Amino acid sequence: MKVRIHTLFQYLLDTTEAEPEAFIGFSLSESPRLGDFLPDLDPELKLDWNLQSFRGLPVLRQRVLEQAALTGLCDPDDVLITAGAAEANYLAFMQLVGPGDEVVVERPGWPQAEVLAQAVGATVRAVARDEAQGWALSPDALEAAVTDRTRLIFLTNPNNPTGRMIPAADLERIAAIAERVGAWLLVDEVYAGLEWTGPRAPSIAGLYARGITTGSVSKALGLQGLRTGWLICRDPGLVQDAVVLRENASEIMNILGETIAAIALRPDRLRGALNSARKSGGDTLDRLDAYVTNQPNLSWHRPEAGLIGLARLAGDVDGDTFARRLLADPYRTFLLPGSCYGLPQHIRLGVGGGADSNLQLGLDRMSALLASQT
Repeated sequence: MKVRIHTLFQYLLDTTEAEPEAFIGFSLSESPRLGDFLPDLDPELKLDWNLQSFRGLPVLRQRVLEQAALTGLCDPDDVLITAGAAEANYLAFMQLVGPGDEVVVERPGWPQAEVLAQAVGATVRAVARDEAQGWALSPDALEAAVTDRTRLIFLTNPNNPTGRMIPAADLERIAAIAERVGAWLLVDEVYAGLEWTGPRAPSIAGLYARGITTGSVSKALGLQGLRTGWLICRDPGLVQDAVVLRENASEIMNILGETIAAIALRPDRLRGALNSARKSGGDTLDRLDAYVTNQPNLSWHRPEAGLIGLARLAGDVDGDTFARRLLADPYRTFLLPGSCYGLPQHIRLGVGGGADSNLQLGLDRMSALLASQT
């Protein structure tokens, strides 16, 4: 199996030696420090997995269900703790999809499923989100892409990278479309919990027997470095097969990461962290939205959730060229080009990272570069 690098990761590799002074692309909340958790950590904690569940710490699995409002709909044994949402997606995909299968994806969307589909010889059927309609995903368009050969539908909600939400009624209809052909439906929820215009969407694992919910503590809680995520599915065979596949791949059993994640997801602590992230992210999003509104060379649809969105560059400015110029002297500012999502006339803007992002400095420098384009 030959896995081709996707454009997003290639850009990160290409720019890894850069030393930006500002970021307009942080995609996660400001990260806590280890010291924030020390009072709740047992110094006698053993850092091995003897006599522990291979599915993850029971207390963490229960809290994963609670934060997703799946208590009573799913059991802790329906949860597998993974090395971030990316591994959860990988474990589901690699056991479900093979040569000749069809995978339905959204564009723009998280590119992982397309990369894996190409690697295993599956066919990708892409459904374009409608930029004119605020990046909405049409259930009618998705239904038209589904065939009897569809094995997996792979979506993100909130959408990564536009921040557009799939409404609950549309999720239910999409589940019915998947059920009609016996397809699995995976919804990556890494940005769930940071909704700006409405409530959190229901998790697909509670709506559909073949629904797979994936998520992590990386984005809303800023705990990317823990590499702790999850897969939730009511099908016991799928979860068990994911345990076995992981054993023959990463064999990840991160006792310290899981312990800290369980503390972070404790209801009282989670409530405070999300309130703080919403306040900081919401205020910064207001600033960024005002900037785009007043910038004649940019336009966008304000994200409904999450910390990132796509902005369109005016005229024929190429997003990749623009991003690389912005990263170089004298601007020294990082953002992702839209080419990472197959949209060369766009750039990805982010409001995460807190004060360390130096967002205002980055916006000032981007204004200077935009002005030089006209």
